[in-house]
Amino acid sequence: MKSKLNLNKELVEKARMHAKNVAIDTQNFIDKHTTVAVERTVLRLLGVDRVDFYGVPMPNVVVDHLVKKNLLSGGAAYYMGCAIATTGLNPQGVSQQIGRGKIDLSLIDKIPAKDALAALMPYIKKSVAKIKRNKQKRSAYLRKYGDKQGALLYVIVATGNIYEDIVQAKAAAKQGADVIAVIRTTGQSLLDYVPYGATTEGFGGTYATQQNFKLMRAALDEVGEEQHRYIRLCNYCSGLCMPEIAAMGALERLDVMLNDALYGILFRDINMKRTIIDQYFSRVINGFAGVIINTGEDNYLTTADAVAEAHTVLASQLLNEQFAIMAGLPEKYMGLGHAFEIDPSIENGFLYELAQAQMAREIFPKAPLKYMPPTKYMTGNIFKGHVQDALFNVVTTMTHQRIHLLGMLTEAIHTPFMADRALSIENARYIQTTMKDLGDEIVFKKDGIIQKRANEVLENATDLLEKIEQYGLFGTLSRGVFADIKRSPDGGKGLEGVVEKNEIYFNPFIDIMKEGHK
Repeated sequence: MKSKLNLNKELVEKARMHAKNVAIDTQNFIDKHTTVAVERTVLRLLGVDRVDFYGVPMPNVVVDHLVKKNLLSGGAAYYMGCAIATTGLNPQGVSQQIGRGKIDLSLIDKIPAKDALAALMPYIKKSVAKIKRNKQKRSAYLRKYGDKQGALLYVIVATGNIYEDIVQAKAAAKQGADVIAVIRTTGQSLLDYVPYGATTEGFGGTYATQQNFKLMRAALDEVGEEQHRYIRLCNYCSGLCMPEIAAMGALERLDVMLNDALYGILFRDINMKRTIIDQYFSRVINGFAGVIINTGEDNYLTTADAVAEAHTVLASQLLNEQFAIMAGLPEKYMGLGHAFEIDPSIENGFLYELAQAQMAREIFPKAPLKYMPPTKYMTGNIFKGHVQDALFNVVTTMTHQRIHLLGMLTEAIHTPFMADRALSIENARYIQTTMKDLGDEIVFKKDGIIQKRANEVLENATDLLEKIEQYGLFGTLSRGVFADIKRSPDGGKGLEGVVEKNEIYFNPFIDIMKEGHK
């Protein structure tokens, strides 16, 4: 891609190197530790499912047992392998017996790790094969119908009831939406378990469960076949169950996942050690499943000023890129986030927005960038809001963003009605068509406002990343660098679920899945 911004390429590489060094340093910590969520994910991928008599998910039953017996450092895979080899039961059977108090993993015969792994291999292969089939099915749909060029129109459904969500999602797809995001119910990110089954009650969204994923996937396939298009499905693998939800999404063929290395720390006060370990395994899974991750840099600008703090967005994008690389996730799945959130009263604010979007496009040329609409300065004036969204649509089209979350004219009033979505889709499609090649026809004035703005943001981001490398990631988060929010390395939710691995530990899925990314 030829640069329109005359970006300092040496500065881009310097910024990337600082981000890489931060990621390498942090990965050293990740590699030595595991969490209760990681181990529950291993169990889910081995086929452990359903709930016990009290409604507790079986992966939680087993991991709670490991914690109680002080065995978590050895990992769920090792002890499950020992139990399978000793009892002849499958992983679900072992889990049920643990729940009934019939098996105590601390008393199971200990066998060499290679023998435990051998006992697990049939279940590992089954899970991996299912995820591969899902990836192949997605590819087959895209070959059959073709994939849309330009921005994918992304809309949300958020009724709280999965069956009502399905009605709304199918309507949105028929109106022209390309990606349906099922908003997760408020507070689910703070639950240290994944609810089971189909759900019909949620506040501000619908519970992320495997059954809900299955139902929505089937519904979107149905309407996609009617429309002769592949409709992508999005949900959230963030919070205290980040890798578990990634695994469920991989097993049910989700296509896009909200998955940020820092979001839960900053905006949900989840412990930074817990989050940074969990994000690694979640990204290993997403990369293997061909799932595009969406990072959450747009959230910084809803709490901090979008002009003054734009460089923190770029710094975070570069960090998210490097953490994704550490997990083996290819660039084509890195939906790095940014947003159109500058105060509309600022003179030349549109030029600053254009500079930021073009800069992201040039620095991450192969990434399917996710561009977020104006929200912070939306009001009850739906006509002004629709104009703000139209300007956002113009920037999206001019700078070739890939995943385009549509703004709603009623953003500041209520959860969108179907008619609101229809108007937003109509607006975006009109601009995509009438301005299709505008970005390719325009060059920016040398040393003009747009070029100067982009290079100023790049310089500030590079300086910030140099400081982050000096402080380390945990030290940086303690100082409130991102979104003006300070967090303590030993504060927040979920720290008690972090343990250091011991010498018998292994996670069989990481190497298999990272190898499968290639």
